[in-house]
Amino acid sequence: MGNVKIGVLALQGAFIEHEHMLTDLGAVCTEIRQSSDLQGIDGIVLPGGESTVQGQLLHKSGLFTPLRELIASGLPTLATCAGLILLAQEISIPVADRTKQEKTAPVTHLGTLPVTVRRNAYGRQLSSFVTEESVKGIGSYPMIFIRAPYIERADEHVEVLAKVDGNIVAVKYGNQIGLSFHPELSDNSKIHKWFLALCQKCGKHF
Repeated sequence: MGNVKIGVLALQGAFIEHEHMLTDLGAVCTEIRQSSDLQGIDGIVLPGGESTVQGQLLHKSGLFTPLRELIASGLPTLATCAGLILLAQEISIPVADRTKQEKTAPVTHLGTLPVTVRRNAYGRQLSSFVTEESVKGIGSYPMIFIRAPYIERADEHVEVLAKVDGNIVAVKYGNQIGLSFHPELSDNSKIHKWFLALCQKCGKHF
């Protein structure tokens, strides 16, 4: 995996853990903070954190449009938790759960993944939990959820990879992988290894 160069969005959130797991697997990681950082990468990771803040920072940094264009053109993308929300074409937020800012302005997101994602889907009180479920192509996997979303609706062309209690928590669409949980916080590197294999299979620098 040494020839695979992965960009990790480093504007906000838990990006360091992704970097550690990927470098342990032999990938080269570069932190993405401005549009010039996108040159020559084979894939990108959109980490967990605060999706609204990340969306705002994507615009302020000038990353929003070039990043969206790269992902839409086939750049392999691994998005976890807030990263999944950033990718979603539609975001479902109960009015009672919206912040004052969210009530007056639309949520900023890339919109490249044809799904509807429900933010804070498991409630603000159930801040985190761990379960083990099967992920298509991976097998049994420990899933760590932290104030997690889930996918309410997926386009017919979106491949559902995993569900928890009937709710979709992992999908694949083209080269985009969206997860509700945090694989970077587990000791299991199978998902990151699978993502790196996807980047190698894609076989081109963006």
